[in-house]
Amino acid sequence: MVLATSAELTTPPIAPARRRLPAGRLAVGLAALGIGYRLVLLLAEVPPTNSDEAVTGLVARHVVQGNEFPLFFYGQYYMGALESYLAAPLFAAFDSSILALRLPNLLLYAAFLALMWQLTRRLYTPWLAAATVGLLALGSDRILKNQLIAGGGYPEMNPAGALLVLLAVNLGLGVVRRRALAYAGFGLVAGLTLWDDWLVLPYVAAAGVLLLGIGWRDLPGRRGLALLAGLLAGLVPIGWHNLTTAPENRSLAIYDVLNGEVLTSWYDRLSGGILFGVPMGTGLCPPERCASWQLWWGLAYPVLLVAAALLAAWALCRATGRPERVRQAGRLTLLTGAGLTLFGYVSSSAAALTPVESARYLSCLLISTPALLWPLWSMVTRRPVPGRPPVPGGSGAPARTPVAGRPGGGRLLRLAGAVPLTALVATMALASGSLIGASPALAREAAQRRDLVDGLDRLGVRRFYAEYWTCNNVIFLTRERLVCGVIRDDLQAGWDRYPAYPELVAEAPRPAFVLPAGTALNTAVRNHLRGTGVAVTETTVAGYDVYQTAAPVDLPLR
Repeated sequence: MVLATSAELTTPPIAPARRRLPAGRLAVGLAALGIGYRLVLLLAEVPPTNSDEAVTGLVARHVVQGNEFPLFFYGQYYMGALESYLAAPLFAAFDSSILALRLPNLLLYAAFLALMWQLTRRLYTPWLAAATVGLLALGSDRILKNQLIAGGGYPEMNPAGALLVLLAVNLGLGVVRRRALAYAGFGLVAGLTLWDDWLVLPYVAAAGVLLLGIGWRDLPGRRGLALLAGLLAGLVPIGWHNLTTAPENRSLAIYDVLNGEVLTSWYDRLSGGILFGVPMGTGLCPPERCASWQLWWGLAYPVLLVAAALLAAWALCRATGRPERVRQAGRLTLLTGAGLTLFGYVSSSAAALTPVESARYLSCLLISTPALLWPLWSMVTRRPVPGRPPVPGGSGAPARTPVAGRPGGGRLLRLAGAVPLTALVATMALASGSLIGASPALAREAAQRRDLVDGLDRLGVRRFYAEYWTCNNVIFLTRERLVCGVIRDDLQAGWDRYPAYPELVAEAPRPAFVLPAGTALNTAVRNHLRGTGVAVTETTVAGYDVYQTAAPVDLPLR
């Protein structure tokens, strides 16, 4: 029998070490939740489609048929037709549908999460990277519209911007094996953005400056040639357009017209663009509105932007090694992209005149999410204060990082960071919950469109006039079996993005009129038809009034 010593009797047993969940696994789980959340809503046709998305689908149909290969969204000379070309293979395999049109956008969202994980891990910490993925997994109505609806550039802008910054950072850190290929990829993506959508240009420019600043020694050699070759390849669509079109339809001329200003005050622009626009555009608001208590993020965002920029600039000035300089420069790149995006938006009249819908122009701010979180995250995790050495510990204890100037300061600092972080997560989660709550009503819009088509089939309507937001939807839903022309409230012919459709309607002997019940256009058409003396059959179908005339009438007005 062995007796225990006094030391053994007084020494407590060693508890088994707790196994912490790796940040990477947590990020994968959160990403899966975000993708699954979007897939479920996508299958339910939430957010509802619209006429602009239908145009993207019609372009894809025509590409598959080999009829046309347009460079731009029908009816305009800006916003490249990239989404249509991405959907074309699925249309060829499974025929056209909203699901097939949006699936590539879901894959682009998954790529965005992967890129943001890698970028945040490089510039900050794995745990902030996991937290960033978690925030980006949430999705309000505005966020999901930007990420899932194929309406012209939004789903691909964020992955493109994040990829460019990540490539520049990785090249600077020297972790890229095939550097020439990375330079070529950077040039290709940067060039394509000039064709696809110019809203991401602040991040393209900031990433380009970063790349030139840290990789200028590579440019005189074959890596510089690879960058130039990729850029020229990416510029082919926009370059071909500008070389072959009339001067008034060239890119700079078009964007100059689009930037034509309506007089609005800077107060209204700042209020609509930052105080309202930032919460709406970054996912803190329910569908179509922001409550006053949700606007706090619009006040906090510019403060955090400035604070993060000052911290990164200070750390960059004090950095001694190349890796640290690259990381701090990468942080400044994200913050510069956000600052330029905000400045460009509040400089436009859209921020004051249409703040709800125009908040989509702030979609790219999601790329800067970790940079904005970093000041708060540093407070909560007690990251080292730049420029202040660790305080030696007493009696052999490890050195500790200074976080405050008086006892208890560390707890106050963590609380000061935790409160806004918690409020941000809670506000974004509530906005996502609002969309989930509204999804049954939103899904009914898809059912209503199908009911409308069924009703038109029963009435034998094949050619008709309607308002813009109905026309292209019905044409795409019926795979061009039903064809529509647009009529405006003043009874003139409206904006038909694809001229062949109104020409087909005009050739019909007695085209019908299909108009949403209770609208001004409906009333104007009804009154005009009654004044012609022509017999009219009126039928209500799925919330629409259908007017079928017994003889031709002079509508739309010439």
